[in-house]
Amino acid sequence: MPRAPRIVMPSAAAITQAAEQLAAGELVAFPTETVYGLGGDAENPAAIAAIYAAKGRPANHPVIVHFCPEGDPGYWSNDVTPAARKLMDAFWPGPLTLILKRAPHIPEAVSGGQDSVGLRCPSHPVAQALLREFARLKGGQGGVAAPSANRFGQVSPTAAQHVRDEFAGLPGVTVHVLDGGEAAVGIESTIVDLSRGFPALLRPGHITPEQIAEVLGQMPRLPGQDADAPRASGTLKAHYAPRTPLYLCDAGQFGPALAVRPAAERVAVVAFASTLATLPAEVSASAAIVKVELPGTPAALATDLYAMLRRLDRANVTHILFERLPDTPAWAAVGDRLGRAAAAFERA
Repeated sequence: MPRAPRIVMPSAAAITQAAEQLAAGELVAFPTETVYGLGGDAENPAAIAAIYAAKGRPANHPVIVHFCPEGDPGYWSNDVTPAARKLMDAFWPGPLTLILKRAPHIPEAVSGGQDSVGLRCPSHPVAQALLREFARLKGGQGGVAAPSANRFGQVSPTAAQHVRDEFAGLPGVTVHVLDGGEAAVGIESTIVDLSRGFPALLRPGHITPEQIAEVLGQMPRLPGQDADAPRASGTLKAHYAPRTPLYLCDAGQFGPALAVRPAAERVAVVAFASTLATLPAEVSASAAIVKVELPGTPAALATDLYAMLRRLDRANVTHILFERLPDTPAWAAVGDRLGRAAAAFERA
């Protein structure tokens, strides 16, 4: 059985301090059930600009506004549709982001200059405590813009130490870290666009298209079927990449790929148990091969994926060969993250 993620509840004083730092325009990394977010006051353009600068994020790439369960989505969007209300009732608090029309008083910087806004109500108890306290300081409707707390395009953090490692020593960047333990879901939220009159899945996640269809009575338009989709977080071709080059490999190709590797290479082989068992004996026994067995379920892999990639970055390997995941709906979300990670190393 996979280990349950560790959740830590900070003191009330730590929560209050973090909320005050946000209100002062500073950056606070905090846990959600998906990954740690790099938070700034969603109504403070300077704070939003600081998020982009810290991450090295393109200014036209939108961020997501997080708010507490008592918050009013109508404050952030001037068109909260019946479909949006249905999905909120079904999945909030939880790992679902909805793209709606942005209210005129909300800074366009959170949307990368678009007329829409991404909204999410997280379920992590530490995130909820922080968002409630921040809303209180702001007079009731505070929201926190929070993309993942990592440098742009790199591996998302699922623990406080990941965030500290990411921004340590970065000139001119101060990120306060609110430690709430480990993220349980482990990959970013599902993103559904409702800003154009129909549901469209922009980013797969823990909540599946089938679950969305069950609530709405229709399947959302899927990625690849929607050339006019708005820009959304985590949807660039190359994203979520470790520092170590990562390549996807079909189960039957590990033997041939490893047989021709240069002697100086130390390779991490990340594969299901059935695949590892078929490696040639001389390859399997080699000290130059680091074998990592994949969990057998999508949820277990999602929980550990980013932490695994960070561990491999510290393992002194020249590259990572990662078994291509099953092409089924159940594996789609974690497969999406792996495909984008590998795209960062595609040869021209």
